[in-house]
Amino acid sequence: MMLAVAAFALASATFRPNTTLPVSTVYKQCGGANISPEMHWSGAPPGTRSFALIAYDPDATGGWYHWVVYNIPAATNHLSSGVRLPLNELGATSFKQLGYGGPCPPPGKVHHYIFTLYALNVSGIAPTGMTGAKAEAAIGKHTLAHVSITGLYQR
Repeated sequence: MMLAVAAFALASATFRPNTTLPVSTVYKQCGGANISPEMHWSGAPPGTRSFALIAYDPDATGGWYHWVVYNIPAATNHLSSGVRLPLNELGATSFKQLGYGGPCPPPGKVHHYIFTLYALNVSGIAPTGMTGAKAEAAIGKHTLAHVSITGLYQR
């Protein structure tokens, strides 16, 4: 008898995929409260030893990292809204800060905020404060699977 394997899935209680992110998640300088969204996941592949989560805006000139989190323990299956994470789990956003930095696009077109969760085959990938690009390079070498959801925001 073959056992069914759950699909790796990512969701948020804060927003539904491809809908507008709430103002509470928006960067303070753009009129929000800069509160990170809740994220939860299930179905991690066998061999997962840690997770990483990156929120990225490909519509910003040159791209923009809004949240860079890694070294999340494998037993974790969610991040609460407004979560305070240990420094060893935080990379630097394009705002040049550790922790969450919400949407703050220039007025005009809709921007897409892609939240990607990576299941990794190692328990830790890097020291505190890596940039998004460096974290992605480190993550890429150890990714078992990844899943994404996208939120939208426009000013």
